[in-house]
Amino acid sequence: MDTNVIIAIVAVVVIAALLAIGGWWFGKSRKSAVDKSTEAAKAKADARLATEKSAAQSAAASAENAEKTKETAESAATEVESATSSATPESPVATEPTPVGSAVTESATPAVETPEAAGTRMQRLKARLSKSGNPFGKALFNILAKDQLSEADWEDVEDTLLLADVGAEASEQLVGELRNDARIAGQSDPAEVRAALKDKLLKLVGTDTDRRLNADKEGANKPSVIIMVGVNGTGKTTTAGKLSRLLVSEGKQVMLGAADTFRAAAADQLETWGAKVGVPVVRSDKDGADPASVAFEASAKAKEENADVLIIDTAGRLQNKSNLMDELGKIRRVTEKNLPVDEVLLVLDATTGQNGMTQAKVFAEAIGITGVVLSKLDGSAKGGIVISVQKELGVPVKLVGLGEGPDDLAPFDPEGFVDGILA
Repeated sequence: MDTNVIIAIVAVVVIAALLAIGGWWFGKSRKSAVDKSTEAAKAKADARLATEKSAAQSAAASAENAEKTKETAESAATEVESATSSATPESPVATEPTPVGSAVTESATPAVETPEAAGTRMQRLKARLSKSGNPFGKALFNILAKDQLSEADWEDVEDTLLLADVGAEASEQLVGELRNDARIAGQSDPAEVRAALKDKLLKLVGTDTDRRLNADKEGANKPSVIIMVGVNGTGKTTTAGKLSRLLVSEGKQVMLGAADTFRAAAADQLETWGAKVGVPVVRSDKDGADPASVAFEASAKAKEENADVLIIDTAGRLQNKSNLMDELGKIRRVTEKNLPVDEVLLVLDATTGQNGMTQAKVFAEAIGITGVVLSKLDGSAKGGIVISVQKELGVPVKLVGLGEGPDDLAPFDPEGFVDGILA
């Protein structure tokens, strides 16, 4: 074999061997570097995990210490309270009734208001009526105080009475009596004219009528049930709330029934009134429920709780809706399965005049009313509605409202009313 070929073969073998050795060495070096990098990363991760574990253990220890501190504080407070209780004699604590169907919460109960007494209300309302813009009595006095009244003057007297909604029959009767009164004929003395006018108006309003609520009479049922009726806008729900305040001021235990289930805010409104004086309210859990079912539940609850008075608020109803009027009758019948209904109060807006009379007659036929509440009597020229509503229905005006305040509802006082409109 040629020497050159041998040399070439050897050279190729040597080069191949060198390349193989170099590749092996490079691979080993690279593996070593990767292993070192992996070990470094693993060490770093282990360190991080150890740090996190240490932090978690520290947080757990802190929480445990805080819990132990809290338990120690509570234990100390309990011991102090126990020591205080043993050192101080117990005193009775007044509790207020919890509204029916409401949850008892741990939050502080708002202070219960003390309603104004009935006597104080009448004095204040009389003063307010005398300062109002009601021109009814003043207009009459100004005409009658003239000397030598002419036929035109007497026509003005009758017109004033009619505009004040005294009613045609009552107006004619009053004019006839005034014409025949010697204190008004001839040269008129203002003091005598005022006295004569007061006498005649008091006679028409009625001074001998028993205007007490049936719940206030001797031998009244307990609980005594009052149903509030009236058309929309007369202030019926508000009047129910104000009436509850008036009864609470007399020391009575009152319960309210929210049977106006058609007006979404009616039950909420009633609950607001009740909460202020600690009066529980029975209501439906949903809007549009059967009003009679609410009345039944309220009467059953009032009987169970032995309340003094149950006031049932009903939906405002238009007098031409016979089916709704029938429903009022149903409410009464269902209520009487548990308790007798002692009172049905019709709430009338004094500003509606003879429209109010039409409403009164329809309600009287539908459910039978025992008394009238006149709201918004202040500032109205329609004060004569007091006379006409009593004459037409044969039931007394028992309560009057003369303002927006929570205690602006008072028993109707005929003398105070006449003095107020003549002041």
